[in-house]
Amino acid sequence: MSNSTRRRPLILICNDDGIDAPGIRALAGAMTWLGEVRVVAPMTEQSAVGHAITMREPLRVREWPFVAVGENPDNPIASAHAVTGTPADCVKMAIHKLLPRRPDLVCSGINNGPNTAVNVIYSGTVSAATEAAILGVDSVAFSLGDWNQTDFSSAAEWSRRIAEQVVKRGLPPGILLNVNIPQLPVGEIKGVEVTRQARSQWKETFDARTDPYEQPYYWLGGEFVNLDDGTDTDLHAMKEGYVSLTPIQFDLTAHAHLTEMKTWTYVAPETETPAT
Repeated sequence: MSNSTRRRPLILICNDDGIDAPGIRALAGAMTWLGEVRVVAPMTEQSAVGHAITMREPLRVREWPFVAVGENPDNPIASAHAVTGTPADCVKMAIHKLLPRRPDLVCSGINNGPNTAVNVIYSGTVSAATEAAILGVDSVAFSLGDWNQTDFSSAAEWSRRIAEQVVKRGLPPGILLNVNIPQLPVGEIKGVEVTRQARSQWKETFDARTDPYEQPYYWLGGEFVNLDDGTDTDLHAMKEGYVSLTPIQFDLTAHAHLTEMKTWTYVAPETETPAT
């Protein structure tokens, strides 16, 4: 097949900040330079919902007016739909119902804020990409390492470069990429480092408050704590001005500990001797 007749890759764009977020508009625009782009994203913000899926309420889908940033004028966005569900819902709905064929790549983001270390567990952005991997589609989650930015141009350019490599090389089954991009001009980012997920936790607080009816409620707050001083982590790469690229998987088995666990001895309950 000649280059002129070869079918463009089909790229699905999703996020967790909602279909009107500036990050998804930048990401979708960047991907129009690589292939045919379809957008299926949550109608409202779904940050930190993790891998939740909707089972006890109907999902509603609407065509959505969508204006990408930096779009290829010769290859505009093919369609955009908003879904009244989670990021994982959106990927399921897109692949099983809305797309004309199976996508070649799913790109989620660009998230407003980093998804490094333990945040990977909570992230709806990462979960959209994870759902795609579960369904056997190559996927990447992109996040910008700044909570208060509206300029996603540099992150979009680096996202395009990484997605181009995924389209060219592919990913192993069950593996997806979690990419975090520092908030720097495109030329000031030092490059891409392949990293591991840092160890961290949130030191959480629950602020007790009272509503106008004198009923108590609680507001979650907290402080992010880095528990890892390694130089090969996503947090370290970002701090040093590199794009962090972490291959992750949805298989949560601690394979290194399987052999040790098999040495444990268990006594069946009916044969136990009662304590005296």
